[in-house]
Amino acid sequence: MDNAATLIASVGKTRTALLDSLADLSETQAAFKPGDGQWSINEVVEHLYLAELSGVTKIWAALDALKAGRVWSDALPNQGRSIDAVVASTWKPAEIAPPIATPHIGGPLSFWISATRSLQAILEDLGARLEGVTLEDVVFPHYLSGPLDGRQRLDFLRFHIERHRGQIERIRADASFPR
Repeated sequence: MDNAATLIASVGKTRTALLDSLADLSETQAAFKPGDGQWSINEVVEHLYLAELSGVTKIWAALDALKAGRVWSDALPNQGRSIDAVVASTWKPAEIAPPIATPHIGGPLSFWISATRSLQAILEDLGARLEGVTLEDVVFPHYLSGPLDGRQRLDFLRFHIERHRGQIERIRADASFPR
């Protein structure tokens, strides 16, 4: 099984690929919404930032609780499952983001790219704190999926970026997307 450093490197690689794919966009393109109630690329990237910041905070809190002797003792319905399998069984096709991760700040794409890139250093600091810890013992509930362990939560970060990269590609492929 992958250790924290391997999972964190995978998140970093996935994040970098996403952000590199946005480098050629104008602010007009980044602000384009394909339809009512749909997010722009700016909003997708803001969501990714907010969601990852929240998720890493949750992992960090679970780790601190574990180190303080507070071990998760409730059920672990997702134990041993890949994050892909967990999401497939606990999410609807189009979920609504929790309020903490719903875009609400605004701002240019260049800011959200920089902010999202900055998360790798925080994630690496978390990785250093996770050294010597069994990831399966670091448990914190996810908004939709219920209790996830540290391995699942770290892999979720990669999964989530990939999921929304697909959304960005669909926005860019929209017939009305500014060229």
